[in-house]
Amino acid sequence: MNHMDFALAGAGSSELIFACALIGALGIGAQWLAWRLQAPAIVLMALAGLAAGPLWAVIFGEPLLDPEGVFNGGGNDLLRPIVSLAVAVILFEGGLVLKFENLRDAGAAVRRMVFIGGPLAWGLGTLAARYAAGLDWSSSIVFAGVMVVTGPTVIMPLLRQSKLGGKAGAFLKWEGIVNDPIGALFAVASFEIISVAATGESILGKGAMIVFAAALGVALGIAFGWAIVRAFRAGWTPEYLKAPIIFASIILCYALAEQIEKEIGLVAVTAYGMTLANSRLAGIAELRKFKEDIAVLLVSGVFVILTANLKPAVIQDALTWRTLAFLAVMMLVVRPLSVWISTYGTLKRNEALLLGWIAPRGIVAVAVSSLFATLLEDLGRRGDSKFYFSGAEQITPLAFAMVFATVVLHGFTIGPLARRLGLARKDKPGVLFVGVNPWSIDLAKALQSAGVEPILADNNWRRLRPAREAGLNTFFGEVLSEDAEVRLDHSAFDQVIGLSANEPYNALVSGHFAPELGRHKVYQLSAQDTEDEDPRAIGMGTRGRTLIRRGRGYDSLIRDHFRGWTFGKTKLTDEYGLEEFREDRQKADLIAEVRPDGTVTFLGPNREPKGGEGVTLISFGPARPTESEKELAAAQAG
Repeated sequence: MNHMDFALAGAGSSELIFACALIGALGIGAQWLAWRLQAPAIVLMALAGLAAGPLWAVIFGEPLLDPEGVFNGGGNDLLRPIVSLAVAVILFEGGLVLKFENLRDAGAAVRRMVFIGGPLAWGLGTLAARYAAGLDWSSSIVFAGVMVVTGPTVIMPLLRQSKLGGKAGAFLKWEGIVNDPIGALFAVASFEIISVAATGESILGKGAMIVFAAALGVALGIAFGWAIVRAFRAGWTPEYLKAPIIFASIILCYALAEQIEKEIGLVAVTAYGMTLANSRLAGIAELRKFKEDIAVLLVSGVFVILTANLKPAVIQDALTWRTLAFLAVMMLVVRPLSVWISTYGTLKRNEALLLGWIAPRGIVAVAVSSLFATLLEDLGRRGDSKFYFSGAEQITPLAFAMVFATVVLHGFTIGPLARRLGLARKDKPGVLFVGVNPWSIDLAKALQSAGVEPILADNNWRRLRPAREAGLNTFFGEVLSEDAEVRLDHSAFDQVIGLSANEPYNALVSGHFAPELGRHKVYQLSAQDTEDEDPRAIGMGTRGRTLIRRGRGYDSLIRDHFRGWTFGKTKLTDEYGLEEFREDRQKADLIAEVRPDGTVTFLGPNREPKGGEGVTLISFGPARPTESEKELAAAQAG
């Protein structure tokens, strides 16, 4: 190798390093900006890629980020394998939240939407892609299969924003969870059949081979799942290696399945994730957390790569009346008909109207459709192919157009439409208590009697049992887990209080819910039982607001509770106001103030009660003496 070769190799490696760094910065930066602005991350990630790719090329003549040129330069073909592996991890993530018991819990409407509405939406979507968007039949079939999905990554934020609960909210939530892997399987099946037809092979013989290969892929995924469960349960792996082993095994499972038949790897990793999800494996929450971190990084990178790789000419060709017609048909015809026909008799009219409109597409839709667009283009360029896929290059921009349109339109309309149809939660959201103990149970009872609905959450069934026996609303599970994102009704509360004995855990809970609810609506108990500042305590910037007052920690509250202190509910009037209450209950701790309209304000440092007629004060203090006790005390004093 001469000096010029070294120079060119150095230039290529530096360009690759810069591209990887830029992809990471743009992807994670878009995620952070979405968190700050409370905006859909999927839209900002796509905009970041468009700005660095086609938009930069239009302004400056060449893109700042050219994934195809960087990863496929020098005779390499790295872009498709990179995207394929990322999609494999994303589909594993989808399978990891798909428990069979969830499908049973979802109800008849969701099951019919999956087994009847899914194929119906696939068929109608194929017609829309062919006649509205102008794609060829092969591209239309593959693309429409992917467009069936409505992922939980975009559904869950909309449900929180709109306060949509009940049957309609459960329908959207479970549909998104179950449909994620189904759309990918539709695309895999259709692509394999099309590839057989394009190469002139016997469809019957090749079809049987594909079915056999898919069965082997599923079996391979299940085998990986069983092996991992067995190894983890038997203690064959240390804790610190479990998450890396999972990640490495996903890639290995995908690679082995790809050796059996192309694109069967996606089926295998989905089956792998589903096997783990239904295994009741201890510590699965920690594995999900690691997988979620990896998936965030991969999703960010994939979105930036896919949008940056779009050419200005392709985007210009996609910005036509055909694209608008396709979006209109998909949102106004295909989705409503699929919902109304498949769920007939299981939904009320107002529920069917709302669900027929709301169907935002998300990460899986774009990632999988872009992958198969590349595969179709490669298939069309093969010398033995009988087809030319005229619409394959339009699939990716159409997928992004669908994401933009549905996320923006449905995001702005779900709240007003739910309220107009009477489906939004009318009652004021309640309060989530994280950490159950005798003190928090009695506090929940006091708030409930004042018209505020509490939800008590704990991951210990023994601690939760007394709350259930008291008739309180409870949640069994870890509120920080991804499982809670699915099972916990986030529209039922707008304030969170960490009441466990573990102050760092309370701070973690506060930090988890602060971006969603606002830092001013997350609370936890004082760090210690004295008002003196402890330099070892968690800093105020990383914990929730202090409930009650400084120096009123968990231990002192539990101690006073067992000494006989009780919760009081006092309604203020013109004759008995805030001053009279303070004089009457000098030793009591003020905890909350409930306004006549049901608004609850939790008190603490720098948060004094406002008082007023009709206001209910929740306090915790010594039990009031009975009349006989007062007479006895007076007699002893005399």
